[in-house]
Amino acid sequence: MHENFERCVRAVQSRDARFDGWFFTAVTSTRIYCRPSCPVPPPQVRHMTFLPSAAAAQQAGFRACKRCRPDASPGSPQWNARADLVGRAVRLIADGVVDREGVPGLAHRLGYSTRQVQRHVLAELGAGPLAVARAQRAQAARTLIETSTLPLGDVAFAAGFGSIRTFNDTVREVFGLTPGELRERAGRGVRVTAAPGTVTVRLPYRAPLAADELFTQLAADALPGVEEWRDGALRRTLRLPHGTGVVALRPAAGHVECRLSLADLRDLGSAVNRCRWLLDLDADPVAVDAALAADPLLAPLVAALPGRRVPRAVDGVELAVRAVLGPDAAARLVTAYGEPVADPDGGLTRVFPDVSTLAAVDPALLGVAEQAEKAFTALVDAVAVGELDLGVGADWTAARRRLRELPGLDDSTVELIAMRALGDPDAWPATGHDSGVAPAEQWRPWRAYAHRHLAG
Repeated sequence: MHENFERCVRAVQSRDARFDGWFFTAVTSTRIYCRPSCPVPPPQVRHMTFLPSAAAAQQAGFRACKRCRPDASPGSPQWNARADLVGRAVRLIADGVVDREGVPGLAHRLGYSTRQVQRHVLAELGAGPLAVARAQRAQAARTLIETSTLPLGDVAFAAGFGSIRTFNDTVREVFGLTPGELRERAGRGVRVTAAPGTVTVRLPYRAPLAADELFTQLAADALPGVEEWRDGALRRTLRLPHGTGVVALRPAAGHVECRLSLADLRDLGSAVNRCRWLLDLDADPVAVDAALAADPLLAPLVAALPGRRVPRAVDGVELAVRAVLGPDAAARLVTAYGEPVADPDGGLTRVFPDVSTLAAVDPALLGVAEQAEKAFTALVDAVAVGELDLGVGADWTAARRRLRELPGLDDSTVELIAMRALGDPDAWPATGHDSGVAPAEQWRPWRAYAHRHLAG
C-alpha cells in the first residue's frame, strides 16, 4: 500500500480513516509522521513520504504527531491476516516475544535463522524486529504514563525497557516530549485514580463494527468462572507471560474500552494484543463488506448489519480444548483444575488451566464420550511436547495438518480451531457442527468468505 504514492496522497488529502494502520505519512519538512486521517491541514505533496509501519518512521528519525497519535492507530489488516513468515513474526512481536526472548527467540519460534527473520521483516516493514519491538514498548510506555499513577521508573520497566536512560531517550525521540511532560499533558484533564495494577486503554478499530452481535456471541459462549457478561462489558480472566489478569471489554463510540487488572504490568502489551485478537479489531470491514455484498445471498445481511467480525480467542489451546470437550465438560475442567485468580470486582474465579496442568488431567473424570477423551488427550499431548503450535505465530498449514492427524477430531472441529484460534481467514467450518463454542450458523466465517472473493 505505501508504495502506491498517488493512492496514499489521495487518502491523506481526504483524511480517509480507512487507511489508518495501512501506512504512515512522514513529513520531511517537519520530521513528523501522522495517520492518513490526521486532522491538521495536509502537507505539500513534495514533503510527503510514506512508510509501512510506525517503527519504520521512528527508525528514519520522524516523531509521532501530537494530534493524531499515529502510534495508537489500528493495526494493519495485512499483517493480521497473512500466514507467511512476516505476518507470523509481527503477531509474535506484538505479543512481546522479542522483549522476553530476543530476536533469536523469535527466530526459533518461527523455525528460521535469525538472519532470515531480520532480512524479511526489514524488507516488508522498513524496520527490523528490534525496531518494531521498540515501537511497541514506546506505545506501552505512553499508555502507562497517561493512564496510571505509577512512578515513571516503574513505568520504564513495566513497558519493557532495560534502563531508565533508554526509556527517557526513547520517549523523547518518539514523541518529542519527556515522560514527565507527557504525564503533565495527560494530567490537564480529569484523572481517575485506579487500583494498583489497573490500567484502562482504548482499543481503536476501523468502523463499522457490529459490536452488539460480536459481544452477544461471546457472552453467550461465556465459560463460568472464566468469563461473564456484566454491566455492558465482557469480562474474562487471562493467562499472560508474567502472571494472570482480568479484563473488562466494553464497546464505546469509535473504540472498545479495555480495563485491565494485571498481576504484573509487564504484561500490558501482551494483554492488549490478545484482546484485539479476540475481537478481531484489526480487520478491514469496508473491504470485507464490499466482498460479501457481491453475493446475492449475503448482501441483505451485510446491509442490515455491516462490520461483522469473527470472534477469536485469547488463547489457542483454551479454544481448542473447549471445542473438543464442549461447554459442560469445559466448565467441570475449570472448576476442578483452573488456577484461582483474584478478581477486583468479584465474579470471576479461575484462569483456564495451562498445558502442564491439562496434561495431568484424567479425561475419564470429565464425563465426555470416548471419542472426545481421545481427542482431548491427543491434543494436549501434541501441544505439551511441541508438536502442535496454536499460538498467534503458528504456521497455519502445519497446525491444520497436525490437527487432522489427531484421533477424534473431525474436519469441522479442525477448521473451527483454525479460524478462531489461529485466525486463518480461509478456514471454513461445516454448518451445524456443535463445537461447544458456538453454533456455526450463528457466526458464519464472514472474513473467510470475503478473503476468498478478494483473492480470486
